[in-house]
Amino acid sequence: MGFWLELAASGLITGGIYAVVAMGLNLQYGLMRIMNISHGEFLMVGAYLTWWAQTILQVNPLVFLPVVALMLFVLGLLVYRLCFRPIARTAANAEVVEARSLLVAFGLMFIVQNLAYLVWGADLRGYTFLSDSVEIGGARFGANRLLVFGFALAASLALLAALKFTLFGKAVRAMMQSPTGAQLVGIDTAVLHPAVFGAGIALAGVAGALLSMVYEISPSMGEPYTVTALIVITLGGLGSAGGCLAGGLLLGLVEAFGMHFTSPSLKMLLSYGVFILVLLARPRGLFAR
Repeated sequence: MGFWLELAASGLITGGIYAVVAMGLNLQYGLMRIMNISHGEFLMVGAYLTWWAQTILQVNPLVFLPVVALMLFVLGLLVYRLCFRPIARTAANAEVVEARSLLVAFGLMFIVQNLAYLVWGADLRGYTFLSDSVEIGGARFGANRLLVFGFALAASLALLAALKFTLFGKAVRAMMQSPTGAQLVGIDTAVLHPAVFGAGIALAGVAGALLSMVYEISPSMGEPYTVTALIVITLGGLGSAGGCLAGGLLLGLVEAFGMHFTSPSLKMLLSYGVFILVLLARPRGLFAR
């Protein structure tokens, strides 16, 4: 029983990270149709900033989490202003925004990744943080992994609460449902778009900071998480933050149990298999309404 509990917990911990990353990308794509495939590179930046703070400044990674979120939010505002705002202003429709942003983000992905190689090098980096194991219900878990899951779940629930109960969240949901109608009732896209884009990048940075507490990091670590985020968005439904949380946890469980019964080398095959099945059976997502 303890083994199955450990396996399920491993899947949920991974799925919690997937959910945080996917929520950030879903905000950008669901609201503005910006296909930011460089999203995972900002996860990598958050991981390296946390590693830097812990190894050089001796700052506790948990204490540094809000700093990472703020730094990545400001970076997101800058990226939006320089790279994506001109596209949003000049594009004739959402399809044009999606196509042009995909090309811009593709270039941005390689720029950020190669800057990371220049600054931090290609070697794997890591640090030890709360690596002692904790026993719960006959199963043993790393304390850092439990913390990562707790903070990932807290960040996801905080975003859900903000979207549901705050005026800003209601404006975001209104813009997703009807961009024209939202502007007619006075919602200012000039303020909303960069703020949401920055929030999405901040979530990626938080996910990277959490990952650095458990795994070794490298400049190429972000790309697979972008792909996984797109799969989670497909599972949960475009524009659905709650669907992202459920889809991320579900995908984590599928990968954990699937790799146990097959082979760890088939991880991406399992993810893509789920992706294709959902596209065929429920194109709008498992949790879309």
